[in-house]
Amino acid sequence: MTRVLVPRVNGLCYGGDYNPEQWPEEVWAEDAKLMREAGVNLATVGVFAWSALEPAPGRYEFGWLDRVLDLLHGAGVAVDLATATASPPPWFSHRYPESLPVDADGRRLTYGSRQAFCPSSPAYRQAALALAGALADRYHDHPALAMWHVHNEYGCHNPRCYCDVSAAAFRDWLRDRYRDLATLNEAWGTAFWSQRYTGWEQVQPPRTTTTTPNPTHLLDFQRFCSDALLALFKAERDLLHRRSPGVPVTTNLMATGNFAVLDYWRWAPEMTGKDRLVSMDHYIVPGDPVAPPAAQVAYGADRTRSLAGGPWLLMEHSTSALSWRPYNPAKPPGQLIRDSLSHVARGSEGALFFQWRASRYGGEKWHSAMVPHAGTDSKIWREVVTLGGHLQRLAEVRGATVRAQVAILFDHESAWASDGPSQPSAEMSAVPEIRRWHAALWRMGVTADFAHPAHDLSRYHLVLVPSLYLIDDAAAANLHRYAAAGGTLVIGPYSGIADERDHVRLGGYPGAFRDLLGVYVDEFFPLPPGGTVSLDSGATGRVWTEHARAEAGTTVLASYADGPVANCPAITRRSVGAGTAYYLGTRLADADLAALLASAGAQPALPGAPPGLEAVRRAHDDGRSYLFLLNHAGADAVVPASGVDLLTGATWPDRVTVPAGGVVVLRE
Repeated sequence: MTRVLVPRVNGLCYGGDYNPEQWPEEVWAEDAKLMREAGVNLATVGVFAWSALEPAPGRYEFGWLDRVLDLLHGAGVAVDLATATASPPPWFSHRYPESLPVDADGRRLTYGSRQAFCPSSPAYRQAALALAGALADRYHDHPALAMWHVHNEYGCHNPRCYCDVSAAAFRDWLRDRYRDLATLNEAWGTAFWSQRYTGWEQVQPPRTTTTTPNPTHLLDFQRFCSDALLALFKAERDLLHRRSPGVPVTTNLMATGNFAVLDYWRWAPEMTGKDRLVSMDHYIVPGDPVAPPAAQVAYGADRTRSLAGGPWLLMEHSTSALSWRPYNPAKPPGQLIRDSLSHVARGSEGALFFQWRASRYGGEKWHSAMVPHAGTDSKIWREVVTLGGHLQRLAEVRGATVRAQVAILFDHESAWASDGPSQPSAEMSAVPEIRRWHAALWRMGVTADFAHPAHDLSRYHLVLVPSLYLIDDAAAANLHRYAAAGGTLVIGPYSGIADERDHVRLGGYPGAFRDLLGVYVDEFFPLPPGGTVSLDSGATGRVWTEHARAEAGTTVLASYADGPVANCPAITRRSVGAGTAYYLGTRLADADLAALLASAGAQPALPGAPPGLEAVRRAHDDGRSYLFLLNHAGADAVVPASGVDLLTGATWPDRVTVPAGGVVVLRE
C-alpha cells in the first residue's frame, strides 16, 4: 500500500512559510484569497513566532494564532504548525545568558539574529519543550492541523558550541562511547605530543589552540555536536507524538551546496516510520564551481530521497533570488517551475517555498517569495499560479517512487575527517567531489541514490565511491561482499586510508581497499593548485596522483604519461568474485570521469536525450509510471517517449517535443 506522507492534504503539497505575525491583521484575508487563487493547500505557520507566542516567560498568547488557523482552514489550506523553537526571543537570552553559544575562540555570541542558543543548554531545552507542549495541547485537534514542524534547519547557524555546558555534555558523550580514559587515549592517539588525559575533567571541546589540534578529538566533537542537536529534535518529536498522536512530525533538513555539518544518516531513522517524514530545504548556490543550478537541485533531491528511503517533502526553496549571498541573481522565466518539478520528479510529494509573502523588513527582506514586493502583477506570481495548477494535475503521482540503479556513497564522518587538519592536500575535500560525481551523472541523464557504506547495496548494479577517506572494517567488508556478489564498484583516490578513529591503515594504501582493488600505493604525490597530469589514454588528471603498482590480476586501464609519477598506473580494473572494482588514483577531468562511469555501466533513464534535457521516472508499485522531462536548454528537445502529458492533456504516441525551458510529465 502506498504511504501518504501528509494524509490531511489531498494530492501534492503546495505552499510555503506563512508569517502573519509580520503583517497587519487586515492583510490576512487577502492572503487567504490569494492562496486559494494560487492553489495553495499547505502553509507552514509559526516558524519564527516564539516572541509573539510567548512574549514573557510562561505567558502564552495564542489568540492571534487561533484566528490564523481558523482563517486558513476556512480557505481550505491545511497547516504545518511549527514549534517556533528555532529562534529564542530576547527575553529568554537576556534571562539566561549562559544559554548563548560560545565559539572556538571563547567568545560568547549574543542574540539579535536566530538560533542563538547552545544545543546542550538545559534552560533552552526546558523552554523549547514547554512551548512545544503548550502548542500541542492547544492545537492537537484543530481541523487545520496537518503536520508538526519541529524547530527549523537544525545546525544552520549554531552547529557547534564550545561553552562549559557543552564541555560537560561532551565528556558525558565520550564516557558513553569509550567507557574509560584508557580507551579514549588510545582512540585519540594521545601519546602524540604528550596529550594523554589522566582525568575526565581535563577533556575539553577542541577550542582554539596553539597549532594543529588532535584530528580524532575534532572528529569526535563533530559527532557529538550532531548528536546533541538530534537529541533536541527527538525530545520535541516525542513530546508531540504523546500529546498530538497521529499527526506527522518533521524537521527541515538542508541539502544545499557543501552543507554536511550534521550526520543525516543518524537523523534519518528518527524521521521515518509511522507519523514521521523527511523534509528538506534547498537553495541554489549562484556561481557554484561544481554544478549548474539544475544539477544542484537534483543533488539535493536525490540526497533527501535516499535519506527518506522513498517519497519526501520539499519544505523550502526560493521562487527567485536569495538574500544572504554576495551575489543573488533572480531566476529567469520558467526556472521556478522547472526547479519545483525537478524536486517532484525525484520524489518530493510537493513544493513549498520560503516564504509566502516577501517581508518588508528584517534580515531576509530581499529574499523572494510567492507574493513578491511587486504583488500579483509580476512574473513570480504568474508562475506561482501556473505551478499550483501543475501540481493539482500531478496529484496521481503522489506515492510513486524513484528506483535508481546507481548509488553514490556518502559518509559524513569520513567527510569531516578528510577535512581535518594537516592533510596531504587541502583540495581533497570530500563533499565537493561527491557532488562533482553526481553532477557528472546528471549530465549523463543518470538518476542516482546516495547510500552509506554500511547499507545493503545489493539492489544497485553500480556503486560509486568518489571519496571515502575513513571507513571501518565492517563497512569495508560490506563493499567487498557487494563486488564479489556481482556488483560494480568505482572507487576514487584517497579512499580507505583511515579507520573510524582516523588512524592511518598501515601496510600500503589504499588501506582498507588494497586487496579489493589489487593496487599498492606507497606514497602520495598531490599536485600544486591548478596542476594537471596527462594519462596515456588521453584523459586528464587533477589535484592528486599516487606512486602505485598494480598487483597480479589487476588490469591497468591508464597510466600517467607525465608528472611526478609518470608510468605508474592511474586507472585500474580488477575482477572480484562475480563483480568488478575500478580504482582511480587521480581526480579525472569532468568529461573523462563521465566516460569512465559510462564504461563502468552508468546508463541514462532516457537513452538519446539531448544535453540539457533532464529525464527522471517515478513509478507506483502497481506498474503505473511517470516520465518527467525537464528542458533546461534554450532550444526545443525532441525525445523518443510516449504517453499522456499530465500538464496539458496532450497525447504523444512515440516522440515528445519538450519546449525550451519547459516541462512535460508523461503518464506512460
